[in-house]
Amino acid sequence: MDRVPILKIGDLLLVSIQIDLQDQTVMVLQEDLADRIVKTGARGVIIDITAVEIVDSFIGRMFSTIASMSRLLDAETVVVGMRPAVAITLVELGLSLGGVRTALDLEKGMQLLSRTAQSTDGS
Repeated sequence: MDRVPILKIGDLLLVSIQIDLQDQTVMVLQEDLADRIVKTGARGVIIDITAVEIVDSFIGRMFSTIASMSRLLDAETVVVGMRPAVAITLVELGLSLGGVRTALDLEKGMQLLSRTAQSTDGS
């Protein structure tokens, strides 16, 4: 089974999904990410889904679950690089991805998390 790499960039974790997501892969990613958030004290998680062409309802729900889990561990989550077809599919499946923030690309996602950190620091 393939594992999704989790890279540390400053106080952020970058999850770049470059493989076809299977249910088991996403379950392992969820566990790996929770462990890395705790070990690194990351304040933000960026999930780059630029290479993801299709999602099903399980994968969509797991993005929401990952974002909720990250918030409980004091890290904000932003999903970046969503293709229009993926967005359309999620809407058609009735998945709003509550609590999941999105940005068009990695740079915008990092800016979004930077602004969030500044506002919580009182800057």
